[in-house]
Amino acid sequence: MLHIGCHLSASKGYSHMAKEALGMGADTFQFFTRNPRGGKAKDIDEGDIASFLKIAQEENLHRILAHAPYTLNPCSSDERVKEFAHMVMEDDLMRMEYTPGNYYNF
Repeated sequence: MLHIGCHLSASKGYSHMAKEALGMGADTFQFFTRNPRGGKAKDIDEGDIASFLKIAQEENLHRILAHAPYTLNPCSSDERVKEFAHMVMEDDLMRMEYTPGNYYNF
């Protein structure tokens, strides 16, 4: 089955992204886990996650795709760059546990 989605801003939360995607006729979406240039991610809002999971189940939303910042380079020869990449990826993957079964792109 073909799934159609779009890239959305995560600034208003997961449930807002789900509603926005569904409103466009999409059945999935992609979002940045944090600023595309790196930096700290927003705190997890468990109420928002619960609302998103309910919407996703009720509306048959397909797996979503979390996109890591562009600045990640886990193969860099610069130890600081490599350490940053590992730290961000670890944090992102832990956050993905709140929305199990979805995709992560870096």
